[in-house]
Amino acid sequence: MTTTQQHTYGPDVLGEGYEARTIPLRPDEEGEVVATLVRRALPGGSRRAVLYVHGFVDYFFQQHLADAWLGAGFDFYALDLRKYGRSLREHQSPNYITALEAYDEELDAAARIIREEESHDVLVVMGHSTGGLVTSLWAHDRRGRGIVDALVLNSPWFDLNAGFLQRTVGTLAVRKLGTLKPKTVVSSLGSAYGRFLHRESSGEWDYDLAWKPHRGFPVVAGWLRAIRAGHARLNRGLAIDCPVFVACSDASSNPVREPDRVSSTDVVLDVGQIARRTPKLGGLVTLVRITGGIHDLTLSPEPARSAFFAELERWRAAYVPAGPADSGRTEGRREGPGRAC
Repeated sequence: MTTTQQHTYGPDVLGEGYEARTIPLRPDEEGEVVATLVRRALPGGSRRAVLYVHGFVDYFFQQHLADAWLGAGFDFYALDLRKYGRSLREHQSPNYITALEAYDEELDAAARIIREEESHDVLVVMGHSTGGLVTSLWAHDRRGRGIVDALVLNSPWFDLNAGFLQRTVGTLAVRKLGTLKPKTVVSSLGSAYGRFLHRESSGEWDYDLAWKPHRGFPVVAGWLRAIRAGHARLNRGLAIDCPVFVACSDASSNPVREPDRVSSTDVVLDVGQIARRTPKLGGLVTLVRITGGIHDLTLSPEPARSAFFAELERWRAAYVPAGPADSGRTEGRREGPGRAC
């Protein structure tokens, strides 16, 4: 890949208005590694930006989410992490990682591009599910550096949605297996959530099933070991020093036992765990529970979807600082809490 290619946006799979830029990363044991930064900017641009980070078996496709941030006066960016979506290469194990800290490389690169190369003064980072765990740990590690002004977490994955023995004894076993045989398959995902979402099975949303298949990709020991290490770090307590907005459904359910609740509950995570872990993020944290919300709140059926966006907008107006060029749109906004991490 040439230097010109590395620093140039090209057309994105989402079509008009969207551009994508490949971010070369250090190779790993599987070979070449890249991440992909997707951009959609306001006409004339903005001094404020949001960076979205997806979850497991996922990638950025939620154009209505970009529209919401654009409508609030932000340039929108999304990062497809290494081995996900646009960044997945044929020689790679999909979604595979053995240490969550590896994602710091592309998060740092994306933040540098947004702030330094493209001159944004305010950066909001938004993470969904696994992306919520990853961005929480990253924001904690980057606190005090003026990188992140606010953090938005959409159903973040803060603990294993499993019984006591799986979360304790099972985690010990995964630590050992993940070290010795990291690509051993230890679990798999069900298809109910994906089938509910996707248009081909009467859902509302259209996305690439090669990048986000209904049954996901195999859950391997090395990846789960990394996730559980991240959960343990968060459970010990973080010190994120910018405003944090956490949102999740008001209820969880099991899609096998309660298939009729797939449309109105989180069938992936235990929302009670999210609520209990949220105070461990930092000193300025807001928790919102969305009635009828599903795992990705932005994909929830109405009226839960609009309720989520309304709560996010209310919080944003209170806690996200205005960029110099946006000061005219901030009448009545509380500036004090909007300090940068």
